[in-house]
Amino acid sequence: MFKREADAPIFGPAFQAELDTLFRWRRDVRRFRRDALPSGLLDRLLETANAAPSVGLSQPWRFVTVDDPARRAAVRADFEACNAAALATQDGTRAANYARLKLAGLEQAPCHVAVFVEPDPEQGHGLGRRTMPESVAYSAVIAVHTLWLAARAHGIGLGWVSILDPSRIRTILDVPEAWQLVAYLCIGYPEIDAVTPELERDGWEKRRSISIVAR
Repeated sequence: MFKREADAPIFGPAFQAELDTLFRWRRDVRRFRRDALPSGLLDRLLETANAAPSVGLSQPWRFVTVDDPARRAAVRADFEACNAAALATQDGTRAANYARLKLAGLEQAPCHVAVFVEPDPEQGHGLGRRTMPESVAYSAVIAVHTLWLAARAHGIGLGWVSILDPSRIRTILDVPEAWQLVAYLCIGYPEIDAVTPELERDGWEKRRSISIVAR
């Protein structure tokens, strides 16, 4: 028998259409304006991310806000070193294309948030992770995606920086050794609002249709 709480919302066609628009306009942003976010908004966005689903209700994500200029500079230096190494692995035309890409908004974005996962959290009592322990990290990724959509709904852009050495970032941010880096996020108002991904606009890759990726 179907039951629902008295205040459970019913999402109609108008909301469903707006939600689909939100999904389609979510972008990985690398070009930011330097304008600060309104006071308290980042905290509210992180609170929304904290409502994401997680295996065994473990909530294994750990958000670290990076405001210290010295730590930000160290993160940028690590990105530059890792990016140079990545460039060296590209051949021919791809190398030239790679060199032209803007792959991080570390200098311009007003907010930096590192997302770690605690791989064996006490919370959740191990439920659901005996056969798939990687589901703990997947839960943190879902929290990142929740944050991404919540930010976009406020007109805020988010860029996921993955060209980093996780162990060095853990040292720079002085977090527990057991924590594993999932994402380093740049957050702020985007310079460009576009429905087409920047990597597609720059000719690096094209999004595949559902007919190719679904079986």
